[in-house]
Amino acid sequence: MKEEYTIKIVPREGGTVHSFKLSKATLKWGGVFLAAGLCMFVGAFIYAVYGQIHAWGNDAENRRLRQVNVIQQEQLLELSKKAGDLQATAKQLQEQETELRRLAGASPTAAQSDENAEEVGEGGEGGPFPSNEAAAKIYNLLARAEADLSARKESLDDLSAHIKSEREKAAAFVMPNMAAGSFPLGIMPGGATPSLWPARGVVSSPYGLRWGGTDFHPGIDIANDMGTPIVAAADGTVDYAGWNAGGYGNMVDIDHGNGLMTRYAHAMQVVVVTGQHVRKGQLIAYMGSTGFSTGPHVHYEVRINGRAVNPVGYL
Repeated sequence: MKEEYTIKIVPREGGTVHSFKLSKATLKWGGVFLAAGLCMFVGAFIYAVYGQIHAWGNDAENRRLRQVNVIQQEQLLELSKKAGDLQATAKQLQEQETELRRLAGASPTAAQSDENAEEVGEGGEGGPFPSNEAAAKIYNLLARAEADLSARKESLDDLSAHIKSEREKAAAFVMPNMAAGSFPLGIMPGGATPSLWPARGVVSSPYGLRWGGTDFHPGIDIANDMGTPIVAAADGTVDYAGWNAGGYGNMVDIDHGNGLMTRYAHAMQVVVVTGQHVRKGQLIAYMGSTGFSTGPHVHYEVRINGRAVNPVGYL
């Protein structure tokens, strides 16, 4: 006999009673489907909760990555600024060294540190995350800037040795068997040693070989505006004041004693006369462009017993 179960639904207040007859098999499969549905619901709920937790975790990781990105960008910006500062320092040192070499009559360096240099701000790039290429470029610029500074230091050390050698050469002109109370050749007491710049301006040509070694320049050229005052570099007596037909134009020679003499050439006007005693810093002429000259400047020489030496050793 087939087993059946009757389910009755009885209303609270005398309504119609509804009856349902279900077989045992129907109840069995209904329970199975109900359990399966419940399992699916629980599984879906757990999956949804897991997905939400994972999403929260991703949001936290993204926030952390964004913070790291901001820090990295700030660090790269700071490194870029440092690279720029180092390059600017290296360039300034190079310009100062170039001027010093002109003054000292030393040969220029074989290569300049800023040739073909890559500027920090060249080829700007952007994006939400700093690229490895941009970071590598900045680190490369830092390395090159540090190498430039190292090269500048070596070159300046070489220049210092050159100036020291020139000073030693100048000091080597000493009178043999000097009498008591005499001074080394080129060194005079008080204000008689030429240590003052004869004029304000820019050194346009140094002492020594120039023009690719085709010409020897026995002094230094100081360029400025026409009429710039020229003063005596030391106390002395004017040995000659006037025109020189050998290319110096209007010039002044001052005898400082003990074989030491200074020359000031290419003047527009000379304001001292031969035999006049002058003091250090006294006006002797005005800058011009007479004689063999391409523009207003003063050609300044220091001579010891008629031989021209580097004036830088006395400045």
